[in-house]
Amino acid sequence: MKLFYTPGACSIGIHLLLEEIGKPFELIAVKLAEGAHLQPAFKAVNPKSKVPALVRDDGSVITEFQAIALWLALTNPAANLLPADPEALTRGLEIMEYSIATQHMHAFSRMFNPRKYAQHEADYDTVRAQGRAMAEAGFEVLNAALAGKDYAAGASLSIFDAALFYVEFWGASRMGMTLPANCAAHFARMKARPAVARALATEGLA
Repeated sequence: MKLFYTPGACSIGIHLLLEEIGKPFELIAVKLAEGAHLQPAFKAVNPKSKVPALVRDDGSVITEFQAIALWLALTNPAANLLPADPEALTRGLEIMEYSIATQHMHAFSRMFNPRKYAQHEADYDTVRAQGRAMAEAGFEVLNAALAGKDYAAGASLSIFDAALFYVEFWGASRMGMTLPANCAAHFARMKARPAVARALATEGLA
């Protein structure tokens, strides 16, 4: 397998899942800041021009974080990355969806790329501030969802934690935000996992 990734991007979540599974894979860096995702070489892999993208051993490609994570879990059952209990599965999926669709796509997108939301550079700081406020409010939602749990779906790691981790990483490590207690504990718990530590070190983020 080959994972097309950008250090510190949302692809870190897929990277850590691959480390947890333990099967051989190759990392191929895509330099978003240099526009590599818009070049023909990468667009031939993923016409959507974004990471992550996973090339399977048969040469076929999976895109979109949730799809890649689900495929990895279903094809590697020994890794126990999907809970069997319907309630745990549902609650974990809630956390993953909120992390990606709200925290990533609305809150952090405003902080990282304000030009998408404002025509004039003079308004960028306002957009960033809006994004930060949204992220802070979002972490309170996630904090409540983690109450009484070590991981997103309960007592053990699942694919849902990979999505939660990367937005926690963005908040705490990239934006200097103070995570609420349950999110901070989850973030620390994730960083303490050897697979996560390897992914961070490999991407130069340790």
